[in-house]
Amino acid sequence: MERAELAGWLRLSLTPGIGDGAARRLLAAFGLPEKIFAESGAVLRQVVSAAQADALQQAPQGLQAQIDQTWQWLQPTADEGATTRRLVTLGDAGYPASLLEMADPPLMLYVLGAAAFDLTQLDNSIAVVGSRNPTPQGAANARAFGRALGEAGLPVISGLALGVDGAAHQGALDAAGDAPRLATVAVVGTGLDRVYPARHRDLAHRIMANGLIVSELPLGTPPLTQNFPKRNRLIAGLARGTLVVEAALQSGSLITARLTSEQGKEVFAIPGSIHSPQSRGCHALIRQGAKLVESVNDILEELPALRAAGGAAPGLFENASAGDPAASNGKEHPLLEALGFDPVSLDALSARTGWSAAALQAKMLELELDGHVARLPGGLFQRAAAA
Repeated sequence: MERAELAGWLRLSLTPGIGDGAARRLLAAFGLPEKIFAESGAVLRQVVSAAQADALQQAPQGLQAQIDQTWQWLQPTADEGATTRRLVTLGDAGYPASLLEMADPPLMLYVLGAAAFDLTQLDNSIAVVGSRNPTPQGAANARAFGRALGEAGLPVISGLALGVDGAAHQGALDAAGDAPRLATVAVVGTGLDRVYPARHRDLAHRIMANGLIVSELPLGTPPLTQNFPKRNRLIAGLARGTLVVEAALQSGSLITARLTSEQGKEVFAIPGSIHSPQSRGCHALIRQGAKLVESVNDILEELPALRAAGGAAPGLFENASAGDPAASNGKEHPLLEALGFDPVSLDALSARTGWSAAALQAKMLELELDGHVARLPGGLFQRAAAA
């Protein structure tokens, strides 16, 4: 992209009062942005309102600084290796076709990541979203499903947030290993010159090497609350379907699920404990028609084209006790059987098993160290995710 072309796209996107809808009308009527700005106010008013036409007649405040910053950001640096920075506009061949089917596709997408990958490679991707504060079981499920989807050859799309998002990205990267393929895409709610949350800086660098980070927001955009629900439509738009791992009833994950459904795509949800607030959003989705998911094969059965594209999928959570040191002669450890699948206190376990509190403490610590039990706040215990 030449600097003059960049300047036109940035001016169009930054002009006050010109949203994506008005910008698309202008592009359809006049062509590239530089042609829009060559028109008179009278001609522009045939396509947009008088106020919008007047706004287009003057450069937005701070435009030159934004052009300089973005142009500098787009230049390759010696220490980034195969990582590239790109600006994909609505008219580019590399613009993802799935977003063009949305009611409000973004005017531009900033893309950071491995040079070998682009956004046209996401036809067979699945979004994985969920709580920023998942239970230990939820975080383990997100990572396990991210890995299983990756092992099936399907890119995982999420939002780089804490909790489920980060775990899903990590699982997809685990599955990719050193293989040169698009493992995961993070769609973020800030400018790409920053990492949010900061504690995901190392994860972001892993994604840059084995995937892509995407934003529609200009460089320098801080983490503003109103931008995160907006970016959720892009997560839904890029993927073939959305899996919700854990979600409260009022959460951004349910916004993503609703947008997925409105786009005519499949919504999947993992059920959880009836006692967990983090499971209620998933249960509500299932009541509304989302497919209940226990295995990655449940997703592939609903979307057979993904199975054909990605290959055979592992049977996640199937025959989970095989080779399990907590199982004996094909039977489950009696303490895990007593634990069940919901969070439980030591007092409740003592009543179920007849064991003393001291004996239970010792055995639960052993199972926790072996990865079979997760310790929860409030003195509760729960099974860890199956391997």
